[in-house]
Formats: sequence, C-alpha cells, structure tokens
Amino acid sequence: MEFFHDVNSGDVLELRQSVENKEFFLAFKRMFDIAVSTFLIIFFSPLMVFLAIMIKLTSKGPILFKQIRVGHYGQEFVMYKFRSMEQNSDKDYTNIKNEIINGTFVKQNGDPRITKFGKYLRQTSLDELPQFFNVLMGDMSLVGPRPSEITLCGNEYQRSIRTIVKPGMTGLWQIKNRAHSTLGEMINYDIEYIENIGFWMDLYIILRTIPAVILADGAY
Repeated sequence: MEFFHDVNSGDVLELRQSVENKEFFLAFKRMFDIAVSTFLIIFFSPLMVFLAIMIKLTSKGPILFKQIRVGHYGQEFVMYKFRSMEQNSDKDYTNIKNEIINGTFVKQNGDPRITKFGKYLRQTSLDELPQFFNVLMGDMSLVGPRPSEITLCGNEYQRSIRTIVKPGMTGLWQIKNRAHSTLGEMINYDIEYIENIGFWMDLYIILRTIPAVILADGAY
C-alpha cells in the first residue's frame, strides 16, 4: 500500500520532516527496540511455549491470531498475537458492538467470542507477547501509535500523520484511557505522540506502561 499523505499538505510534510530530522533518536530507538525485544523474547520464551500449549489444549484453532495492520508510511504488515477468541470469531460481525459503541472504542467485558483462557491472556496482556517479534522484524516499535486496521485509522489526513512513525506495542492511548476512548480520542493521542516524539516521551510512556500492565488497567 502506498503512503497515504497528500504531498500538498504542508503541515504533514513539515511534521514528517521534523521527525525524520531526529536521526540520532530514531537510530537509538531502533537499536533499543532490537535489544529489548531480543532480550524479552528469550526471557519470555518458556512462558510463550507454555501459553501456546494452553491455547491448544483449551480451544480449537491456531495458536496465533494474525491480522493485517497499517504500519510505517502506510505499509501493511501482519501483526501477531496469541489467539484469545474462538476460531474465526474475528469474522463474526454480529458482535461488532463490543468494539465500537456510539463512536467510542470500547473493549467490552463479557464478549462471548473470548475463550476462558483468552480472557486471562487479555487481562494480563500476555496475548501481546508475540508482538515482540513484530518489533524485532522492524514492523513495529516498542512505543508508537496504535497498530490499527485501515478502517480504524481515521481520515486520510489523520492516517498520513499516524503513519509517519512505526506503530507501537504501547503508546499514549494505552496509558491514558485504554478501555473507553472514542475513536477520535485514540487517534488524537497518536498524533500527540508524534508531535512530541523524543527520548523523554518514550521513557514516560514505558514507565507508565509497566504499572498499567501489572494492574491490568483497561485490559479485558
């Protein structure tokens, strides 16, 4: 997929250039992503093997959930998660109300598509462990905008800004209002991150993510 932005949109080009000029930060960010994702893949490998076995024992279907998401400069990539729903349930649009209600991005509790073990995976955010492979491969970063489907990326102008950087495993949306943000608020958090991208912003998000994950804030 080609990059979304309108080349005549001066503010988008200015913001893109501003980010690209932070060459040292971007190089450090990539090295940090590689180092941390490699370490955590090794560290969590016994746990990931255990979770894979439990998924196979408790429900039918593949171990991993794969979905196309929009990445850097609009390039599509396959994002990986541990499967937490019944097989093929992502195609059951009868329950789409559990995801978007009156324009609000809602992670609604009690979704019948989620398996019993999948509920535990979501509450602990362990379903997202395979995304460390996305980070290692360079599709994602540890910190960045939410990796969204094309239909949840906003309008063309918003997409053009959100794809200036790689999507992240965590970001402002996850630490500020994970469970009950409107779609517009989620997009605005992503844009706010890009407009203020830098060492201190990434450090702030990482430090805030740790207690959010431990407390399972908004995760279900």
